[in-house]
Amino acid sequence: MKKRKFGLVLTSVLAASAILGACGAKDDEKPAKDNDNASGGDNTEEAFSVAMVTDVGGVDDKSFNQSAWEGVQAYGKEHSLSKGDGGFDYLQSASDADYETNLNNLIRRDFNLVFGIGFMMADAIDAVAVENPDSHFALIDAEVEADNVVNVLFKEQEGAFLAGVAAAKVSKTGKIGFVGGVDIPVINRFHAGFVEGAKAVNPDIDIQVKYTGAFDKADLGKITANSMYSSGVDVIFHAAGATGNGVFSEAKERKAKDPNADVWVIGVDADQYEEGKVDDKTNVTLTSMLKGVNTAVVDISNRAKNGDFPGGETLVYGLAEDGVKLADSRGAIPEDVQKVIDEYKEKIAKGEIKVPEKVEK
Repeated sequence: MKKRKFGLVLTSVLAASAILGACGAKDDEKPAKDNDNASGGDNTEEAFSVAMVTDVGGVDDKSFNQSAWEGVQAYGKEHSLSKGDGGFDYLQSASDADYETNLNNLIRRDFNLVFGIGFMMADAIDAVAVENPDSHFALIDAEVEADNVVNVLFKEQEGAFLAGVAAAKVSKTGKIGFVGGVDIPVINRFHAGFVEGAKAVNPDIDIQVKYTGAFDKADLGKITANSMYSSGVDVIFHAAGATGNGVFSEAKERKAKDPNADVWVIGVDADQYEEGKVDDKTNVTLTSMLKGVNTAVVDISNRAKNGDFPGGETLVYGLAEDGVKLADSRGAIPEDVQKVIDEYKEKIAKGEIKVPEKVEK
C-alpha cells in the first residue's frame, strides 16, 4: 500500500467550490442525481453522490462523527446536492453490529463514495470493500489493504502535544487529566502527545489518565471528570467522542456552583467552545484540539468526483499539512502561554520535534 502525506489545501477547495458554484445550476424539479454539472452548458452528467456511516458515537456527538457529517454536507452544498439518494446522506450505527449492514445499504442505494468513520469501522470496511470491488470507500482513522479504499490518518499526537503544553502552562494545581474513550491506536496517539507536551514545559506535572472504554457514554465521562476534579485536577483533555460530553457537564456544574472554581476542559476533533458555555459570560472550554476530518471529507470527495480517487493510498494529515491544530481559545489562554504554544507548533511542523504515537513507559 502506498503511504504519503497529503496536505489539506482548504483555500483551494473553497476556491474550486466557488468556481463550480458560480458556473453550476440546480434544477429544483429534478432529483439530486439529475442535477446539472458545473459546465453551465447543455452537457449534463449524473451527480457524484457521497454518504457516510457513523460509529456508535452518533452523528451529533459534537466531535468526530459530527465533523465528518459537516464535511459531507459541505460537499453536498458545494455541488447543489440534496440529502437522500443521489445526493448526500448518512446512516447512524447503534452498535458495531450495524457497520456492515449500513455500509451495504448505502452501496445498494448507489452512492458513489462511502465513508466509514472511525477506527472501529476497519473490519466492516475491509469486508464490504472485498465484496464490492467496483465501489469506492474512504476509511477515517484506520487502514485496510484494498485498492478501492482510501485510508485517512491524522497525526493526533502533534495536535495533542500542543494541548498538553496549554494544559500544563495554565494549570494552577500542577495536576491535569486525560480522559480517553476506547483503548485503541488513535486514542493512544492523543494520549501520548498530551503527555509529551505537558512534560515538555513541566517535567513534574501530575497527569491522571483514564480510558472509559466507550465513545457513547456521557455518564462515564461525567463520573471520571468528577473523580479527577475532586482530586485537584484543574484541566482535563478528553478524546472520548460523546463520552466527553459528560466531562463538559461536570465542569459546567462545578463552575455554576462556584464561579471561582478553576476547572477547564480541552475539547477534541471539533471546536467545542459552545459545549463549555455556562452562561453568557462564563465558559469552561480552554481550547479544542481540531482534526480536519470535515476538510478531508470534502477534499477526498472532490478528488473522487474529478476522477482522482486515491484508492489503495493512505493520506496522512499533521501540523505541517494543517490537519491538526488548536482552536481559538477566545482569550482563555494568556498571550505568554500562546507564544510558547506557537513556538512548539513551529518546531513540530518543521520536524525539529518528533512526537511519539505511544506513551513511552
